[in-house]
Amino acid sequence: MHCFTESQAVADAAVALGFHISFSGIVTFKNAGALKDVARQVPLERLLVETDSPYLAPVPHRGKINRPGLVRHVAEEVARLRGISLSEVAAATTGNFFRLSKKAGADPRSNFK
Repeated sequence: MHCFTESQAVADAAVALGFHISFSGIVTFKNAGALKDVARQVPLERLLVETDSPYLAPVPHRGKINRPGLVRHVAEEVARLRGISLSEVAAATTGNFFRLSKKAGADPRSNFK
């Protein structure tokens, strides 16, 4: 679910139906308490992060034009909220992307195994 901003109940229902939940820069906003709670609860194997360029730039770039390179701030916030490392979020979301988007090609990390 692109640029997720719904409740935990909606997230739970979507995950039960096989959807992935994607968080944008909104999850970094101070007033996004309910969304931050959802980001803590979505199963890691169903989690994605995005920029939603050119809108919704994450803190500390809020109010500016968003770009893909800022997705790191979204991932950092999700990692902070979950109490895990950025590398864990990056590994999970990268793997999720390649499993979800078979047309994107092979996961480049597979070359390092």
